Amino acid sequence: MRKEFIVERQGRSFVLYAGLLDLAHQQGLKSIRTELLQIPSPDNEHIAISMATIVIEKEGRECTFTGLGDASPRNVSPAMQSCLMRMAETRAKARALRDAVNVGVTAFEELGDADVHDGAPEKGYPVYNNKRFQRPQNAPPATRPAPTPARTADAPARPVLVTAGGVTESQIKAIRSLCQRQKLDENDLVQTYFEVESLNALSQEQASELITSLNARSRTA
Repeated sequence: MRKEFIVERQGRSFVLYAGLLDLAHQQGLKSIRTELLQIPSPDNEHIAISMATIVIEKEGRECTFTGLGDASPRNVSPAMQSCLMRMAETRAKARALRDAVNVGVTAFEELGDADVHDGAPEKGYPVYNNKRFQRPQNAPPATRPAPTPARTADAPARPVLVTAGGVTESQIKAIRSLCQRQKLDENDLVQTYFEVESLNALSQEQASELITSLNARSRTA
């Protein structure tokens, strides 16, 4: 990667999204597709979640890479707090591109305003499992289905498909993808942490927590 795409901060090096994109084009980038999984709203602590899918042609065959990105007022600079969905999309694309072009260095755009380490976008979020992600005793139960957020000016026009439990089809797709990559059983996961029978019984709030937890876990494994 060219030097102009490398930045230094507090003694560490980070790559710029522009550099990842440039390298991907050099290596046969075919397409970039993004999907907004969660629109930020008061019901989900204003957390935007996006998924990116990158297709690169390598040695005559197409290879697909995915990445999740999240953004909230707690992990972006004050200047970017009005652009949470766009920031989540950029972070998702940066993560997918890093896997696609085999770059292990964190992208500068993934960092929060004051956080300089991999996984910064997840800092401060509640993540639950038996050991690292145990729910605090005083935390309120996340069993109420979150209402579908109202459409904002820059939200996608297509309808959000919601299950009986409240979780969206896009959230289910993201959870299944992450569980498959981490070799986890999705039903055991939701039964253990949320005491529900299946993904379809999750609320949007629970699904958001689980996506963030799995995303953080995949970056620290």
